[in-house]
Amino acid sequence: MKKTGIFYGSTTGTTESVAGRIADVLGISSADVHDVSKLTAELVSGYEVLLLGTSTWGDGELQDDWYDGVKVLKGMDLSDKLVGLFGCGDSESYPDTFCDGMGILYRDLKDSGCRWIGAVPAQEYTYASSISVIDGLFVGLALDEMNESDQTDARIASWAEILKAEITG
Repeated sequence: MKKTGIFYGSTTGTTESVAGRIADVLGISSADVHDVSKLTAELVSGYEVLLLGTSTWGDGELQDDWYDGVKVLKGMDLSDKLVGLFGCGDSESYPDTFCDGMGILYRDLKDSGCRWIGAVPAQEYTYASSISVIDGLFVGLALDEMNESDQTDARIASWAEILKAEITG
């Protein structure tokens, strides 16, 4: 697999934990899993594939540490990068903004020149609305550790297969 870096923003530790689980399934070293607050252009340049993870806060807001991380990424030419997104949300308490943080990352980076990977069919989820859904697909892996944690391992495994196929294909 191509050199892959995972960057996550996590306030309570949920997205950090998910990032580690994704790394394990994909065989990515823990040395390549980074808190987004430490994201630099130099660090990003060492990877061919970026997996970016965020939680969603408040009324559909991006996790705080990502605001500076997005600025760094927007200042780079990502045309040689494959980018996959994963997001944590709460579909029961916030059904109208489920995983919107992931959609904000997508919106902020969609003109960066990167090639997006890892879209997931949205019909497998229970939620009311999400800006992370485009043409019936989440722009990345949506996870609900609050209400559907029993599905997380299977969703990560399925996403890993999607990523592997899109990275090598």
